[in-house]
This record gives sequence, structure tokens and C-alpha cells, in this order.
Amino acid sequence: MARYFDVHPQDPQPRAIGQVVQMVRSGGLIAYPTDSCYALGAQLGNKEALDRIRAIRQLDDKHHFTLVCKDFAQLGQFVMIDNDVFRSIKAVTPGSYTFILPATKEVPKRLLHPKKKTVGVRIPDNKVVQALLAELGEPLLSSTLLLPDQDEPLTQGWEIKERLDHEVDAVLDSGDCGAEPTTVVDFSSGVADVVRRGTGDPSRFE
Repeated sequence: MARYFDVHPQDPQPRAIGQVVQMVRSGGLIAYPTDSCYALGAQLGNKEALDRIRAIRQLDDKHHFTLVCKDFAQLGQFVMIDNDVFRSIKAVTPGSYTFILPATKEVPKRLLHPKKKTVGVRIPDNKVVQALLAELGEPLLSSTLLLPDQDEPLTQGWEIKERLDHEVDAVLDSGDCGAEPTTVVDFSSGVADVVRRGTGDPSRFE
């Protein structure tokens, strides 16, 4: 059964955050809130958790996973980004955007798009996620918590606990964080291509 953590959205309790991060470091898979909707999260090199995410969401090998990063210093270790693209991303970060960029060798191969060698990255504007990332000290491997039989992501922590009690190890609940996922912008060619419209305003990239 998944452990359930009720955390404050603006001032998350350090003890709860520490316990969740310890679970991630021990190979756990968590469901956590972001600034767009709930996501599944695990440690970067955790192949078993990656397989669990694929099974829960029924994903194929062309799915872009996302590295949720604390800041640009962390993000820059995992993707290649030129000055023009950096300025475009910086203008809307932190925020509800995911950016697809060429990956560096720091990213495990199994996370990459098989043909493009790209990966998604984002820096969320959410106190709970920022606390998790600060404690973890590395990005969270993430994927939107959208179940294959659902049109929209789950938005309530108790509902996620009910539905995924035996599929995840922990659920963090900080209240409703909305059902709309991030806006996804593909910069892998060096030019912005909006591939999914979501919470972030896509107009500045069109």
C-alpha cells in the first residue's frame, strides 16, 4: 500500500519531504503535485520505476519522459542549450512548460527518444516540488499522471491513493493542482515548435 502524505502547499513540512525523498532514493515511485497537474516521479537512474511508469500509463518507447529540475544550473547538466533558446526558456521559467531538447551524456539512454536522442526538461513553480528537489539534490524523472482510461489527469490525492494504492509507493497531497498538463515546446531543432498546448501560455512560442 502507498504511504499518504498530507503536505502544506506553501510551507511543506520538512519531515514529510525528507521521508518522501528517502523513499525515492530507495527506489520508490511517488505521485506528487506540480504547478500544472499531478505527476509520477522517481530517481533518475531507476530502471524498475521507469518500467512501472510505462506500465501504469501504457506508454511506448517514443514517449518523452521529463526531468523535473530545481534550477538552470541543474537543467544545464542534462540538455544542450544555446544562448537564444536559453533566453526564450528563461523568460517563462519557473512555470508550467516542458521543453524538449537534445540530451547530454548525463541522461540514461533508456530515457531518450529512440531516434531524436532528446529528453523533456522543466523547472516548476511549485513549493512542494521545489522542496523535494532541494532535498533530493538531483532531477526527478517524471511523467504526467494521466491514466490510459482517463481523458484528464487525476487531480485529488485521495483519489490517486485509491486508484494507484498498489502501483506507487507514496502519494503527496497538497490540494487540487488542476487537471491541465504543461505546455510542451520542442526546441530540438533550435526553433520553437509547440507540440502540446497546456497551462503555460503558448503564444510566445508561436
